[in-house]
Amino acid sequence: MKKIKLFKASLVALALATISSAHAESLAITNATIHTVTEQGVLTNATVVIDDGIITAINPDEIVADVTFDAMGKILTPGLIGAMNALGLVEVNAVSRTRDASDKKADITFDASLAFNPRSTVVPYTRKGGITSNVTAPSGGESMFKGQTFVVDMSGEFDSVYIKENAVIIDLGAKSSGSRALNLQKLRYKLEDTQKALTKAAEEVAAQKDKKADDKKETAKELKRDEKIINALLAGEKPLVAYADRATDLLELLKLKAEFNLDLVIAGGADAILISEQLATAKVPVIFGALDNLPSSFDSLHSSLENTAKLTQAGISVALAINDAHNLYQLRFEAGNAVANGLTKDQALAAVTANVADAFNINAGRIAVGKKADLVLWSADPFELSTKVDKMWINGKETSTQSRQDELRKRYTTNSDMPRGYTK
Repeated sequence: MKKIKLFKASLVALALATISSAHAESLAITNATIHTVTEQGVLTNATVVIDDGIITAINPDEIVADVTFDAMGKILTPGLIGAMNALGLVEVNAVSRTRDASDKKADITFDASLAFNPRSTVVPYTRKGGITSNVTAPSGGESMFKGQTFVVDMSGEFDSVYIKENAVIIDLGAKSSGSRALNLQKLRYKLEDTQKALTKAAEEVAAQKDKKADDKKETAKELKRDEKIINALLAGEKPLVAYADRATDLLELLKLKAEFNLDLVIAGGADAILISEQLATAKVPVIFGALDNLPSSFDSLHSSLENTAKLTQAGISVALAINDAHNLYQLRFEAGNAVANGLTKDQALAAVTANVADAFNINAGRIAVGKKADLVLWSADPFELSTKVDKMWINGKETSTQSRQDELRKRYTTNSDMPRGYTK
């Protein structure tokens, strides 16, 4: 009997030790120049406290943390957030077996997060650009609905997908064959038909008040998978990210937003500058590249390096994005180019952090209590070419910025006994 009690006591002690070790150490980053991307603005000689992956305090009266790190006055910002690219879904563009972002049969239900590879060599390389999270977007198939985005952190861990089926993607605008009008019409019909089906289901549930609760649930389950996703759009639970450039397409989307109360996000939006007042009034964010300065089609004749600043000044929440996963590292340089063309540095930082987070309902992108502890300490101004990431924390844990490229450089520039072809 005593042996059994001792064995049980050992198990309890082991369990308590496991729980204790599993709890991450709390961290206080002190003496930092914190760019909060909030109304607090920039805080000097400031402190941010992190516990269990969340920011718990800023400039507390008393610092209570397991570990303290002195930032020595350097710039601390939220981790940058990439968006609308195939990061983790493609390794080598020219090798078809490494591409998982599209499928001919893909439709609105397409969840490409099932194929996300957190150990892609592109992930650590992307971290070197100060990017801690990414909104990965599939490119779908023949349907105008390309699937749904998902949000990942750049930790490289197998559980790095932290928001699945985040937003619905639809591709509108010019077509190489047929009319753009058909997809706009199909979208309207899809919204109308689903709305009618939902209304009918609600009426049937109301008519069955005297029946058992299980019967009511059975009626609600009659919706198909794609209808449930449209239902989420109609309820404002998911953003609808629409690829469109021409002003007429954007105006039609604004009508649909007003009629169906959609959480609309414009991707591309080359003509957004022509209807900036309407977009600002409707509070529709726009995602595009800061270097989109030349027309790529008849739909994008109004592309300009100044559009980022002009749209921001018009009151539109602009999010900057790079759609090439292999060049996502350069996101901060695009923001720097936007600064060179009229955007303030604070606005540029928001365009690659808070504005992206707001568009996709992510609890990150700002240094504020309750936000995800994704932080970057920079050697100098983040938008300068020579600046590097000094330290990076993802979910409150320090994360390396070493990449395959660093290892290759080390290999080929270090003298060794290997043949000349393997060294410099």
